Amino acid sequence: MSSSALSPAAWLRGSRRPSWLSDPKVLRTEVLAGLVVALALIPEAISFSIIAGVDPAIGLFASFTMAVTIAVVGGRPAMISAATGAVALVIAPLNREHGFGYLVAAVILAGVFQIVLGALGVAKLMRFVPRSVMVGFVNSLAILIFMAQVPEMTDVPWPVYPLIAAGLALMVFFPKATTIVPAPLVSIIILTVLTVAAGIAVPTVGDRGDLPGSLPVPGLPDVPFTMDTLTTIAPYALAMALVGLMESLMTAKLVDDITDTRSSKTRESVGQGVANIVTGFFGGMGGCAMIGQTMINVRVSGARTRLSTFLAGAFLMVLCIVFGPIVSDIPMAALVAVMVMVSVGTFDWHSIAPKTLKRMPAGEITVMVVTVACVVATHNLAIGVVVGSITAMVIFAKRVAHLAEVTAVTGPDDATVVYRVTGELFFASSNDLVGQFDYATDHDKVVVDLSAAHIWDASSVAALDAIETKYAQRGKTVEIIGLNEPSARIHKTLSGELAGSH
Repeated sequence: MSSSALSPAAWLRGSRRPSWLSDPKVLRTEVLAGLVVALALIPEAISFSIIAGVDPAIGLFASFTMAVTIAVVGGRPAMISAATGAVALVIAPLNREHGFGYLVAAVILAGVFQIVLGALGVAKLMRFVPRSVMVGFVNSLAILIFMAQVPEMTDVPWPVYPLIAAGLALMVFFPKATTIVPAPLVSIIILTVLTVAAGIAVPTVGDRGDLPGSLPVPGLPDVPFTMDTLTTIAPYALAMALVGLMESLMTAKLVDDITDTRSSKTRESVGQGVANIVTGFFGGMGGCAMIGQTMINVRVSGARTRLSTFLAGAFLMVLCIVFGPIVSDIPMAALVAVMVMVSVGTFDWHSIAPKTLKRMPAGEITVMVVTVACVVATHNLAIGVVVGSITAMVIFAKRVAHLAEVTAVTGPDDATVVYRVTGELFFASSNDLVGQFDYATDHDKVVVDLSAAHIWDASSVAALDAIETKYAQRGKTVEIIGLNEPSARIHKTLSGELAGSH
């Protein structure tokens, strides 16, 4: 049985006993990974709250509810979902123009849209994302993660720079001594103790905003439940749903590749919707998969199960509510070092190696560069993926269009000419088809042999009709032979019905 066809009971409990229940080593890895991600989530969530124009606690609440919920209902174990910059950018104008109540209502509606889109099979569209777009997505992600750290390294006290360097050194060399404790966690703890003990004045997590002192309380959004409200929030909710799903599905595919495992993209799509609905009812700003935090969890910390995702959310609230004063003292330099390490580890360096570029087709390189350029220019991963995929399709169509060839072969008698057509006939290749026949000098009977071709669309049928018409105008007959079953079906259905289309 496929993971997408699980029964409701199996959906929740999983198909087998979690590995962390029976293996203490796995349990330790998952717990420590969750703690590292929770620490890294705090300044990120606060930053995204500022982008959305809401109180820092709103972003932290969203990260808590998203992570805890998706750990149960999501389709990709070990992937982190929380408040994100992409979602914040989409809903910021709604909050600015109509208020926080409308933002919350839009988050809930976006969750409903995601469930509907997931049930309709939107996850299947991932098969149309080429590898070159995926490589561009990963590389642009690494660039964005690094660019997000640049403000933390400009116009800051000079001790920030040696602290970042020390953090990077710890993460490079500490794993050579032991991997029992994640190097990022060690780096954060050592740099925090150092700055506090020595009284070094550098920007800290507390400078980003106040941490919440209590858990979020569920409630309904403070908006009038009218059609006017629905029409106001629907465009923002749909945009948030699409951006959130695209980032989440791309991240899930990336984690699949890193861990050599498969995940249910349909379940992940529906799970994102459920998580956003829960988040909305708890007054959060919504979110989706966080690629940077997921890389910390999966690639840096080695987590592989749902426990790390759940604990990332749970630890986030514990750190804010119980250890708020301590967490507030964490220097931003320590977290910047972690994210710089993540960006370096995420970038696909092999893809830009001279040896690789020499062998790669120009079209593939173009698609990768276009994807990276669009993402970096717009700071929106979804736009880059869409533009990159369209570019890849155009290049593919242009390449395939030249594969359709028409060759004149000897006919069975002097009054017949046979044209053999080979290749794929679709809108791009069929446009050139009409001009490859000699209408004026051909014999009275013309045979078009399509046994080595395939008809894909109405444009090809229209082109064949145009060929027949041009010969008929000269008193000549055309016989089309060799159609395979699908081609014969579409030709029979559309031939003669497309007058005016050629």
